[in-house]
Amino acid sequence: MLQSKLFTKTKKESPADEVSLNAELLIKAGFISKELAGIYSYLPLGLRVIKKIENIIREEMDAIGGQEMKTSILQNKEIWEKSGRWSDELVDNWFKTKLKNGGEVGLSWTNEEAHANILKQYINSYKDLPIYTYDFKDIFRNETRSKSGILRGREFYWKALYSFSKNEEEHNIFYEKAKQAYKNIFARVGIGHLTYLTFASGGTFAKFSHEFQTLTGAGEDTIYIDENKNIAINKEVYIDEVIESLELKRENLIEKKAIEVGNIFSLGTKYSNPFDLKYKNENGEDNLVIMGSYGIGLGRLMGTVVETLSDDKGIIWPESIAPFSVHLLSLGKDENVIKESSSLYEYLKSKNIEVLYDDREDLSAGEKFADSDLIGIPYRVVVSKRSLDFGGFEIKKRIEKEGKIINKDELLTILLKPSH
Repeated sequence: MLQSKLFTKTKKESPADEVSLNAELLIKAGFISKELAGIYSYLPLGLRVIKKIENIIREEMDAIGGQEMKTSILQNKEIWEKSGRWSDELVDNWFKTKLKNGGEVGLSWTNEEAHANILKQYINSYKDLPIYTYDFKDIFRNETRSKSGILRGREFYWKALYSFSKNEEEHNIFYEKAKQAYKNIFARVGIGHLTYLTFASGGTFAKFSHEFQTLTGAGEDTIYIDENKNIAINKEVYIDEVIESLELKRENLIEKKAIEVGNIFSLGTKYSNPFDLKYKNENGEDNLVIMGSYGIGLGRLMGTVVETLSDDKGIIWPESIAPFSVHLLSLGKDENVIKESSSLYEYLKSKNIEVLYDDREDLSAGEKFADSDLIGIPYRVVVSKRSLDFGGFEIKKRIEKEGKIINKDELLTILLKPSH
């Protein structure tokens, strides 16, 4: 993409009404636009990142047997009344609206009821199970306060998978697969080294649920980490009984702030029961389906990457989710520089390498470098009179201080390496 054609522009000043680092940097760099508190639009650069996160999650969900579908945002009042969660007294963050022809609908704030109601049409026999359904969708929650940028929004984009199993044993086997899939996701988006499987309250049907918490001083949660076992417990379950049951020692637990980037829950029959979601076993007897829930907020994950991997110059995107692989900068107005820059841009595109080409002629080298650091693309390649005099192009990784001059073949080798 030509940067001169990109309609978004970077901003020199941080937005005055933002207190979170993720929102400050993403707005300054032109990835998102704030509409209202807790409501953001994703601009071209931001959407490219979200789509890459989505594809990583999709690959990991498909690998454990997930079947993708798309559930409606508008929700039937009668369905939610069955589970008791339509009542404002029980759920205080609904967005609801009246229909012109009478009646009322709500905007999805979670998905258990939607999936259970759909699957009731297709589950009859033990031969129909297990089933694992998931979708990506916009979710709406009428939060009282929203001050954490895209970490906690009133409107956000998420993935939720629901498992439908015959019994606890079958459920537990999948639950462990989901745990590993989540670990894979966080490793692939670049924050696996900062993210801990965290024990939290399991509610009615399980001793524990599991969160995935990423360490950052900006975190809303407090967790206690056992670095030897590479696990953590949430402050809400930090009691002697829990610590002992996990065979943890209290020198060994280190208190840290963290952001929850994903969660998995065993639901038992909590949502299959109100929908009479049953199957007939081998003996023709009716049994309630065992369910599980597995959620990740994509915007929240994107914001966590920004919170944890940025520096004082801007964002540092991991290669796996960066909007582009290379930021190509053409410096100066020398005709040969412009010609070589344009030629390199076309060459890299022909090799299916994603390039943002800063072809803007009205900016100084310093301004282009500052924009490049702020946007945070993994590799910066500079074409200048100096680089051409030394026989090629200057390449620098975003995380490095110094660049080096290389030729076209060396550049291609670096950019097409396996991890890329």
